[in-house]
Amino acid sequence: MQSWVKDRAAPQQVDVLLFDDFSGHCLANTVEPMRAANTLAGRQIYDWRFLTLEGGTAVSSAGMEVNARGRLAEYGGDMLIAMPSYHYRPLATDKALRGLRAAARRYTVMAGFDAGAWLLASAGLLDGHRATIHWEELQGFTEAFPSVDAQRLRYVRDGDRVTCSGALAAFELMLDLIAERHGQALRLELAALFMSPEATGGQVIPLARSRSLVRAIDLMQANLEMPLPIGEVARRVGRSQKDLEARMKAELGAPPQAVYRRLRLIQARKLVLETTLSVAEISLRCGYEDPSAMTRAFRQEFGSTPRQMRRG
Repeated sequence: MQSWVKDRAAPQQVDVLLFDDFSGHCLANTVEPMRAANTLAGRQIYDWRFLTLEGGTAVSSAGMEVNARGRLAEYGGDMLIAMPSYHYRPLATDKALRGLRAAARRYTVMAGFDAGAWLLASAGLLDGHRATIHWEELQGFTEAFPSVDAQRLRYVRDGDRVTCSGALAAFELMLDLIAERHGQALRLELAALFMSPEATGGQVIPLARSRSLVRAIDLMQANLEMPLPIGEVARRVGRSQKDLEARMKAELGAPPQAVYRRLRLIQARKLVLETTLSVAEISLRCGYEDPSAMTRAFRQEFGSTPRQMRRG
């Protein structure tokens, strides 16, 4: 069963090894979920650094320049993400592969995003592991590295090796990594924050995995001001209330009542921070007839009252 909230997980250091022609889209989809997770958690649960082999500037395929914090050889941490993109095969130089093999002794997890799996495989770091790569390169990857179990999946996590197929897959992967470490409630907030197609390159990030839960959460989001009884939510998605509760507890680690409450309070927090509406009006818009009840729930969920948060 998944965990709904994990408040005590230690902060993680995630470093991104950039190469010229890297994908700016993939980089943003990797870093933005961590940035938003820090904001929503109210503390620094992720730190990240941009590195290059030599410590200089990396230039994206669109001409965006990123100044590296330093040389790869100087750093270690919880995860290193190799992120080349276009023209990646010539990047598999002896120096780069030696650097990656040495980094594998300093980082707990080695990851390859987009075409990064090619570099990891070239360094022998994916031998005996399941892995994926951008699907346009999958056939060549399979032929070049027979010791790697190449799979046509959006992303693959195999022990201390992680690979993903592209920018949108990187976003999904980061949400799942955050959920595993910090709970499904935080993933729910992140998915709600980034769910617009404009924010995800035309793809809506699902708030759950099974279709019935996605429909149930969609119903909840569409009925925040006038909350539906959980039995009615279950009926509309073609499940019994007992079955919906069991499925939601298994996938999200919380019953439907807790998930619905979280969605309503996420909306309340948004209104607190982005509008000048009174607490009484916000309460009504989020399904609470009694402002005091909303304030108590808000404080329990976020550690402060609406007024304290607004002043902060």
